[in-house]
Amino acid sequence: MRAFITVVGKDTVGILAKVSTICAEHDINITEVSQTILDDMFCMIMLADISKSTVGFIEFSEELTKYGEQNNLSIHAMHEDIFNSMHRI
Repeated sequence: MRAFITVVGKDTVGILAKVSTICAEHDINITEVSQTILDDMFCMIMLADISKSTVGFIEFSEELTKYGEQNNLSIHAMHEDIFNSMHRI
């Protein structure tokens, strides 16, 4: 099982490190990362293996969202099954 994690917000030191730390704390392995800075905006997409997660997906997603709200970032986690369902013709 995999999840897509997106992060968008004003660039500051440590965004990638903190999101990665939250994943690591729950045994979630980041398998791919794409990130860029557009002007002064940080934009990142992660693909993460959630099959060995120590927490439920909803709890994990809510933790990321809460961290984002506390740090003026938009962070969303989407389960791969939902992503695939949205993009089927």
